[in-house]
Amino acid sequence: MTEIDRYLVRYQGPGAFSPDLIDRAAGSFLYTEDGRRILDFTSGQMSAILGHSHPDIVATVQRQIGTLDHLFSGMLSRPVVDLARRLAESLPDPLEKVLLLTTGAESNEAAIRMAKLVTGKHEIVSFARSWHGMTQAAANATYSHGRKGYGPASPGNFAIPAPNTFRPDFTTADGSLDWKRQLDFGFELIDAQSVGSLAACIVEPILSSGGILEPPVGYLAALQQKCRERGMLLILDEAQTGLCRTGTWYAFERDGVVPDILTLSKTLGAGLPIAAVITSAEIEAAAHERDFLFFTTHVSDPLVAAVGNTVLDVLIRDGLGERAAKLGAFLRQGLDTLADRHSVIGDVRGRGLLVGLELVAEGADELGAEVTRRCLELGLHMNIVQLPGMGGVFRIAPPLTATEEELSLGLEILDQALTDSGRG
Repeated sequence: MTEIDRYLVRYQGPGAFSPDLIDRAAGSFLYTEDGRRILDFTSGQMSAILGHSHPDIVATVQRQIGTLDHLFSGMLSRPVVDLARRLAESLPDPLEKVLLLTTGAESNEAAIRMAKLVTGKHEIVSFARSWHGMTQAAANATYSHGRKGYGPASPGNFAIPAPNTFRPDFTTADGSLDWKRQLDFGFELIDAQSVGSLAACIVEPILSSGGILEPPVGYLAALQQKCRERGMLLILDEAQTGLCRTGTWYAFERDGVVPDILTLSKTLGAGLPIAAVITSAEIEAAAHERDFLFFTTHVSDPLVAAVGNTVLDVLIRDGLGERAAKLGAFLRQGLDTLADRHSVIGDVRGRGLLVGLELVAEGADELGAEVTRRCLELGLHMNIVQLPGMGGVFRIAPPLTATEEELSLGLEILDQALTDSGRG
């Protein structure tokens, strides 16, 4: 029995842990204790958008840890105020009030709590393949995994179908997704089940754990209209899509919508734990009047706020939004080439450097796990989504600082792993 088997709680089901112990990381690569080099195509947990151990982040942490690291929850610091102002300045009106927390689950928890308090209602709608976190309200709004065996969820949580253009459930005459009819149907079911207390709808602009599903243009605007008609707030969870990963600062920019509440997390800290809830002055005032209460031990911590400011500095200085769009096009072209070579690849989708590759062979889940293992043996870390009825979908999210050479290396290894599977 290894130390891992003896001492660690398994928290992701079978095959929870990679067989390699990681000793260090730099840029796009991880290095194991035995000296192997692994190309990281997931940016850690889809978070390290500046790569690992970015020199600017290292310098900020070293400086800040020696001056001001942590404070009582009611105390503020210059990094916190600066980050709040800069996030507000990066967003369209009326988003300007910021709460800084630690994780994506916390930010979604706070957003849902705020929406319930402000509206005076309690029902929450989200996508059937959503992932919003593992804390109470966030977990209740999560449908992609992890609902069975924990007892009843909170009353008033409802799911609507996720728009999947590759596997459409409602179709037009030409076989494409009829998302308008699907959305109407979803809200007909919501209206039938609601007790008249619809508070908010929380969705990801691109579902990640759900299989890199990107709602068609027009969908988010129509969803927002559904919310308006029912007096609901729209919460957008941009944990993985925010801050340049999709080629724009925020994924919702493409759709011309502005959410009532925006949550950020993973990409804001470039791998360190910081999250944000951002809303309008009007909603914040209403929440405050009703004694809004949400804080944690690490609310408004100066150390990670300083890191967040550095992340913004690097994104702006190095033009990483434009870089993500350019590298995303390069990656997409390479994946399309692989799809021409390997019949098991059914679809390539996504935006910028958040890309999905779906396998369509019989036993796609098992094939995906096999290809993932082979990639790791060859020096590439990949992540496969295994949801019933979807087949295996790779979530590909390299750092925004990756090079074309590194992306090409990853494509070569994936090509080899698909070939070695015997079905590629």
